[in-house]
Amino acid sequence: MLRQFWQLALEAWDKGQLGTGLGRILVALGIILVAVLVRKLFVRIVIGRLRKLAARTRTQLDDKALSVLERPMAFIPVVAGIYFAVDALALTGALNLFADRLVRSLVVWAIFWAFRNLVPPVSRSLRQLEKHFTVSMVDWLIKAINVALVLIGGATILEIWGIRIGPIIAGLGLFGVAVALGAQDLFKNLIAGMLIIAEKRFNPGDWIKVADEVEGTVETIGFRSTLIRQFDKAPVYVPNARLSDNSLVNYSRMSHRRIYWLIGVEYRTTIAQLRAIRDRIADYLHQNDAFDTTPAVPTFVHIDRFGESSIDIMVYCFTRTTAWGEWLAIKETLACEIKRIVETAGTAFAFPSRSLYMEAWPPGAPEVFMPSQATSGSRSRTLPSSSNTKITNPPSMA
Repeated sequence: MLRQFWQLALEAWDKGQLGTGLGRILVALGIILVAVLVRKLFVRIVIGRLRKLAARTRTQLDDKALSVLERPMAFIPVVAGIYFAVDALALTGALNLFADRLVRSLVVWAIFWAFRNLVPPVSRSLRQLEKHFTVSMVDWLIKAINVALVLIGGATILEIWGIRIGPIIAGLGLFGVAVALGAQDLFKNLIAGMLIIAEKRFNPGDWIKVADEVEGTVETIGFRSTLIRQFDKAPVYVPNARLSDNSLVNYSRMSHRRIYWLIGVEYRTTIAQLRAIRDRIADYLHQNDAFDTTPAVPTFVHIDRFGESSIDIMVYCFTRTTAWGEWLAIKETLACEIKRIVETAGTAFAFPSRSLYMEAWPPGAPEVFMPSQATSGSRSRTLPSSSNTKITNPPSMA
């Protein structure tokens, strides 16, 4: 009996599971366990030596690349352990084919994982292209690189497992035609976004205003919509097609900021006073460096028109700064200076008023209103009908 039990144990040890002995399985598990345990030591040794070499270079790109490659490199000992474990199992037939494809897929995964992690540090070097392209174009290029790496890596793994990519792409092409018919707005917004970037209409950070849509600061330009942050900090997602088709004002690209005022003074102001006010305002604009009075932009200070209740002096000028806060401060200073100039000239600002002229007052004495008994004890007033009319209080009813 003991001999039969020993033979049974040896048979189980030799056959194990799926035709592989338990000894081989335990050896394979031991190899994988050792690979998992030494992966940190492997990363420390390899990355440490590479960092010493990177420290000798002037650029920081290699240092940042090594920091993002730690996790993919830590996966290399695991893949190697799986490879040696499969070799120790000595599989045959379908199991051997499955294990071979698994190891190949893990190798491809590790390679494209490393490439994918290298995109952020390399993208910092791509930012130098912003000198020739827009920020949004560079952002889209980085996104395209990420998508391309994912697609190529996925296609490579599918090819390893015997899945042909060509028929899938052909099928997706037919499917894409059907989807395109029902997703015209999506593709329209995608193309509109590409046109916006190509035309360089605006960049992230620009202050824009879209007619009857929104006004605010551009944050991101996406494939379908653009995120605009209003000045009340509310986010607005605008489809790219609306930004491409509608009129758009980009305030961030102004070369100057304009000030256009009509200064109304009283009609009693004399010609000498009007000319004095005009000349002093013009002198102030030309002597103040905050205003651009070069021929590149127009500057006008003229007696413009006779208004309904004032003589209007037009002030038309441009500031050198385009910053909104600085522009408001310059406007405030100019307003105070104009008030001082007008008061110094001996006149004053006009305000809307209307004069009524009556040739004669109607004859007769004012009519006294006598309240009824229902309103006895109340006091009433008579409406004046002449210049001598005054308010009277009728005698109370006894």
